[in-house]
Amino acid sequence: MKVRRALTIAGSDSGGGAGIQADLKTFTAFKVFGMSVLTSVTAQNTVGVLGIHDLDPDFVYLQIKAVMEDIGADAAKTGMLSNAGIIEAVARGVRDFGIEALVVDPVMVAKSGDPLLAPEAVDALKEEILPLALVLTPNIPEAERLSGIEIRSLDDVEEAARAINSLGPQFVLVKGGHLQGDEAVDFFYADGEFCFFSSPRFETRNTHGTGCTYSAAIAANLALGKDILSAVRSAKNYITGAIRNSFDLGKGHGPLNHFHNLEIRDETEN
Repeated sequence: MKVRRALTIAGSDSGGGAGIQADLKTFTAFKVFGMSVLTSVTAQNTVGVLGIHDLDPDFVYLQIKAVMEDIGADAAKTGMLSNAGIIEAVARGVRDFGIEALVVDPVMVAKSGDPLLAPEAVDALKEEILPLALVLTPNIPEAERLSGIEIRSLDDVEEAARAINSLGPQFVLVKGGHLQGDEAVDFFYADGEFCFFSSPRFETRNTHGTGCTYSAAIAANLALGKDILSAVRSAKNYITGAIRNSFDLGKGHGPLNHFHNLEIRDETEN
């Protein structure tokens, strides 16, 4: 049996709702073997980020080298890349080890509003990482930052997606969760054409780790050999269920239910 492998290159969330913790849970939910490269360690919970410790860029690269030279990966994703040095190390690792199915979640701000990307590192992200991305998955604020376009309408989303696509990623998925409306609509741009992925919008504050989980689900599906549209469609269905079945944990934005799609049997039952 061929073991499908997915790699997350991201920060650690001590609260378990986002970052590599969310990514590894998502890989497991899709029955994909997950590996991780830590970029930063955060002291974080559902309320906010108490502190951030960035790892040395050379050590970030060494983790990529360790995984890729031995185990390899069928797909990978990036999350929190907090400074220019880490961004450059990750880009070098992606190029050196030929990672092609790369999902880039351009993490800039935590759900609590705490910054996770140094302002001066945005240019490095654009120049070093975006050209390596198979698919980029910005939310509305991230799409505004990357494109320089204020998004207030669907036409603005489309204009921003085209502008971001010109920076290098093969595909762009602009997540519409920050827009108004009864539906959460995501905009997928490829080869001059748009398609849309829609789901009901749920009234819940338990959305911590949504972006991490969504991008990890896309990476897991790519690792399973699906084409990009099928991977995004499957990930959209998964994230919708994870939000619908999310948890009331903590005093702030609670986590998603990463295992809602698995049938868990209580071993105490007869």
